[in-house]
Amino acid sequence: MSRTSRLHVTFTQCRSSSGLSQEKLGALLSKPTWSVRSLLPPSNDSTNTTPQESSAPTTPEITSKQLHHLLRLSALPAPQDEAEEARMLQTLSSQLHFVRSIQSIDTTGVEPLRSLRDESERGDKERTLGMAEMQDALDQEEIVGNHHKRIRRRPRRIQDEGIKNAEDCDVLGSAKRKVGRFFVVEGAPREE
Repeated sequence: MSRTSRLHVTFTQCRSSSGLSQEKLGALLSKPTWSVRSLLPPSNDSTNTTPQESSAPTTPEITSKQLHHLLRLSALPAPQDEAEEARMLQTLSSQLHFVRSIQSIDTTGVEPLRSLRDESERGDKERTLGMAEMQDALDQEEIVGNHHKRIRRRPRRIQDEGIKNAEDCDVLGSAKRKVGRFFVVEGAPREE
């Protein structure tokens, strides 16, 4: 399926699920409703500011005392000079601005995301394990004990000849010097 036809199928699915006509949906998708810049703190350059960016929540100034307190709590080293401290304060302010921007989004009526897996009936069916899928594992178990019965897994039989040969391999076969089950590594004499 080509990219254009996939886009048309997706566009058609969106139109049918939203109840919008093709023209209205096209107009809606042609203009962005938000910008990534709105999640970042405003820059000093006022020429690039959009109305939506100016409505972003402002972050309170982080003090040097608060920064040092956070560094102590997290067992991180204090900044070495004022320039490094200024960079840390700027980074922390940017991160707090981003978090507050995300928190300010109105999520009324939006169901919370519980997981990133497929929550549809088909996804549930794919994740469900039945007796057919478990039969191989169940065949490897046996009940042992007279009074305190418990389940024990039977030892696996090596059916693959390649695995058996790999397990029987002599690892030290090519070592020049051996001592017992260990090989000897020649090193330079120690200087005292």
